[in-house]
Amino acid sequence: MSILVTGGAGYIGSHVVRAFRLAGLDCVVVDDFSSGHREFIPSDVEIVDRSILDTTHVAKAMTENAVEAVVHLAGFKYAGVSVQRPLHTYEQNVQGTVSLLAAMKEADVESIVFSSSAATYGTPDVDIVTERTPTTPESPYGETKLIGEWLLRDAGRAHGLRHTSLRYFNVVGSAVADLYDTSPHNLFPLVLDALVEGRTPRINGTDYPTPDGTCVRDYIHVADLADAHVVAAQKLLAGESLEPVYNLGSGDGVSVRQIMTAMATATGIDFEPEVTDRRPGDPARIVAAGDLAARDLGWTMRHSIDQMVASAWEARQAHA
Repeated sequence: MSILVTGGAGYIGSHVVRAFRLAGLDCVVVDDFSSGHREFIPSDVEIVDRSILDTTHVAKAMTENAVEAVVHLAGFKYAGVSVQRPLHTYEQNVQGTVSLLAAMKEADVESIVFSSSAATYGTPDVDIVTERTPTTPESPYGETKLIGEWLLRDAGRAHGLRHTSLRYFNVVGSAVADLYDTSPHNLFPLVLDALVEGRTPRINGTDYPTPDGTCVRDYIHVADLADAHVVAAQKLLAGESLEPVYNLGSGDGVSVRQIMTAMATATGIDFEPEVTDRRPGDPARIVAAGDLAARDLGWTMRHSIDQMVASAWEARQAHA
């Protein structure tokens, strides 16, 4: 038996592969390496160098490797950029998920954990987001993630697909120095790269309706997130019923300016961030309650924001 991880060469995907292996489960990685890194995947893990849009080869990989469950992380994940590239975003995230589900049906694989997003909520009108909060995405990226959830729901109704979707909030930190966030758009790597290169980090917008004017987010450590995937997959494989959607959040928000302060402390580099305009598609505040995931998946926040920043800095230094 093995678990197929789409996007397993990425920052989050590679941590998920690591978590499955630590749990004693074999993995197969499907990745087209458009943003992933081959060196993030252990040498003894089977790699299928294909896009998830290639239904035939993905189905073949499932059959040949005795895959019994899928964790679906592959996709185009940049909310701001998706506003300029909506067709590409829909192709990768919607058509890609349709293709993956078709491959699963062909290979008789009946369990999937889907990487969804807080972007499905848009800008909530509540202080704490729960799974009952209305979904009003404000970017093509958020829309495609919501459609992905609908696709799983409909496949479940049509042919018994067992599924759950995990709505992530801001994922940061590193479990080991070998795995780190290389996104050109995420806050942590943008700040750390700037500091390493002697540039001044930037804040995108200080006119949001938040206490200090900067975006407020719910930051979670990537290792905690990866563990939640393992538990969800194990429960689906055991035939247990799960909710269709879980928020993975802390219930506490941290502003971008507060992150900058934590960065200065962790790195020992004193700086005053440069302020620029808002990014399109960025909501002011998203903070979520993780009570449902705590009940069913054992979800808990095991890392403070200072630990998250310190682990990200340690990994970035290892690759400076």
